[in-house]
Amino acid sequence: MKKPSCPPTIPAMLLLLSLVLSGCATTDLGSHQANSPAQALSLAADEENRTLAQSYLLRTANRFQDQGNHANARTLLRDNQLVSLSPELKKQWQLLAMASAVALEDKRWATDLAKQLEPEGFLAYPDELMARAARLQSQTFALAGQPLDAAKSLILLGQLNSSIQPQPLHDQIWGYFKDLDTTELQAATKTATGFEIQGWLELATTLQDRAASLDVQGRKVRQWQNNWPSHPAAQVPPTELRLLAELALTRPENIVLALPFEGRLASAGQAIRDGFLAAYYTDDTADRDKTDIRILDTSGRSFSELYQELSNSQADLVIGPLDKQALGELSRMNTLPIPVLGLNYLPEKSRIPDGLHQFGLSAEDEARQIAERLANQQIQHVLVLIPHGDWGDRVEAALLDRMAKLDVDALDIVRFMPDENLRSVTADLLGITTSRNRAIEVERTIGLDVEFEPRRRQDAEGIVMVASPTIARQLNPLFAFYYGGDLPVYSPSIVYEGTPNASRDRDLNQVNFTDIPWVLEPELALRSETSKHFSNTQGQLGRLFAMGADAWQISKRLPLLRQIEDASIDGLTGTLTMEPDGSIHRHQLWARFRNGKAVLTETPDTTEEKEGNTAP
Repeated sequence: MKKPSCPPTIPAMLLLLSLVLSGCATTDLGSHQANSPAQALSLAADEENRTLAQSYLLRTANRFQDQGNHANARTLLRDNQLVSLSPELKKQWQLLAMASAVALEDKRWATDLAKQLEPEGFLAYPDELMARAARLQSQTFALAGQPLDAAKSLILLGQLNSSIQPQPLHDQIWGYFKDLDTTELQAATKTATGFEIQGWLELATTLQDRAASLDVQGRKVRQWQNNWPSHPAAQVPPTELRLLAELALTRPENIVLALPFEGRLASAGQAIRDGFLAAYYTDDTADRDKTDIRILDTSGRSFSELYQELSNSQADLVIGPLDKQALGELSRMNTLPIPVLGLNYLPEKSRIPDGLHQFGLSAEDEARQIAERLANQQIQHVLVLIPHGDWGDRVEAALLDRMAKLDVDALDIVRFMPDENLRSVTADLLGITTSRNRAIEVERTIGLDVEFEPRRRQDAEGIVMVASPTIARQLNPLFAFYYGGDLPVYSPSIVYEGTPNASRDRDLNQVNFTDIPWVLEPELALRSETSKHFSNTQGQLGRLFAMGADAWQISKRLPLLRQIEDASIDGLTGTLTMEPDGSIHRHQLWARFRNGKAVLTETPDTTEEKEGNTAP
């Protein structure tokens, strides 16, 4: 063995920890930079000195992290060669492991790591690394589903390090406390010790009722501040709570509802208007003495000209337009003097002026949610059916983009027309046509009739079916007919008419689909109240009615959504969040057809969902 020599300088995160290493790596390990995890592991396995080999692997993992390659780092950090470590190397490994688990959003690994952590564990690190260790530890706890421990780590960090800016720290802590459910809060409150954590827990308990109005929530925040005046969060409130306390003073009072009431979009405009007004008049917190709602018909008018007229009025917020082309007229402006909540979305890569917010029933949102569902169900290889047309193009692009990011592969994508032979479409998708053609070629080659039973392709684990109810009721039985009955099927809301019809929807049995709470939730107060007075609360118009109701809720919370990264609204069209560019996206519910009825499966049995469909 060659004489040891000191290793080269390593990145700052590990500099201090490297000083505790006893001895130095061999010249080969000290100077070698592996190009792959396999190469590093092989070299380390050949090193007789285990401490030097383990130090080399940690150093290499850190280099991979610096290069942004956390997957390679994870391969090294989870190898058996790093199972038994000295206490000094164990701290180094733990810091690196937390960094890669968080970067990769590896929940399973984070859960394993969290079992080895305590909220105060970061105190074992040198002062220069303590803040980083605490934040990584907090993020690891959160990823592992332990928000209380995540919050405790940051609370302790704030107590020990006065140089940390309190505002972002309190925002993070509050984000973790918001994730605690009633049972967790009650259990934590019983065992909590210490002034700060007790105050945070009382604050979280006070604001746990998310259905409470903004006025009520704001009043509760102010009351808590009065009860805990010396608490750090009372002196520097989390941004979301500060905005809650101020929202009643900043909500728009003069609202213009600009929608089409003639032409092809008339029914949609009327449904959105009715939903908006229904939500407004059933909202106990609405100040009807101050709030003025003006309704304008945009049919046959240039929206940009209409907006210019409104710019000279006292309007605080314009809700509309509904038409995508009309919304595009606003994109030519640099800044909108009156904020606009557009009820559609601009095309991809469009310029978005300041003051424009976009909200609608985006098919792209549903496509992305399907991709996420596939990944959560550990389905990696799927077959995809999407109709031809611009709408289908947008759905396909959104689906494939999110699938690619989640390592879900589309084995084949078949685009179809409604009047096509759906038997042929399905046979092509499942590989039956290819199987038959192969048999025909064999018969031609040998000159004999061959007894043949076609087989579907075996590499598929699921099907994404984007189709209207009429088409889907034909396709779903064909999947079973062509030997694909064991494959789970996933669809967007287009597959469901929105009104229960068990006799017709039996052909959709076992199809999993995503839809809005307004359609799927069995009991909603607004629906029971309004269905007596409006004829547009069901089906596709019902979805637009719910969109109008959510537009009212959004109008009151725009500052909250705009300034708080993880702020959300539990709306009738889904859980609503806002992107930095002002686009509002929805996270819908999941359901499954059973005996022709749509049944909620928001917390599905994974095995059951993967069972696939059977021929009715």
